[in-house]
Amino acid sequence: MIKRKFYRAEWEKGQEEAGLLALAEGASARRLVEQGDLMTAAAFKWRNQLFLYYECMGRDVLPEEIAGEAEPYLRDWPGQAKPRRWVEMADVFHFNEPASEEHWLRQAPVEKRVGRIAHLKPEMIASYIYYHYQLQEERAFFGDKYEIIAIHENLLFGYQEFPKTIEEPVVPGRLRTKGTPENWNDSRMDLHFQPWEDDGYLYFKPADTVFAYYIGDLER
Repeated sequence: MIKRKFYRAEWEKGQEEAGLLALAEGASARRLVEQGDLMTAAAFKWRNQLFLYYECMGRDVLPEEIAGEAEPYLRDWPGQAKPRRWVEMADVFHFNEPASEEHWLRQAPVEKRVGRIAHLKPEMIASYIYYHYQLQEERAFFGDKYEIIAIHENLLFGYQEFPKTIEEPVVPGRLRTKGTPENWNDSRMDLHFQPWEDDGYLYFKPADTVFAYYIGDLER
């Protein structure tokens, strides 16, 4: 069974350039994909932070296995007794989910893998999750098969692939209610997001890709 995972980390002050160089010269992520431990592995940078998105095949792969080359350049993240460099993010929305390895293999070439960042207003986090869980589990409408959004604190990190794959989910929804607004605009997602300080724009902005590997690409 495929497990989709997200992690967030932050560079030590002044160490981003060295850390990114170490990642570029490393081979851990590519090797794990080649070995079949991961179907997809991708890293993205945004401001002073590093994000991982990956799909485990058969075992739970740890973030330090994928991006261990970056660890000497990352700061410890507070909040637990044991020091940690990576903070796991929670899956907060997806249109589709893996039913099997065969179901999750890409049927067409992926031209681009994208990471995106947004911030929710803290007081609107519960509402955002409420609306999106209904949409997700009521299967109110179909969307991009591989799109997924994760959350940590009030930061959202989204992963997408292009061109998009739109198809009906194989896994049944977990709700039998019909609470999703018929017109999704009635959920007023515009009121949920925190405007960006630099331009006042809402919603997601792109993160820069550090690496992106997919098992089907490496087998060709």
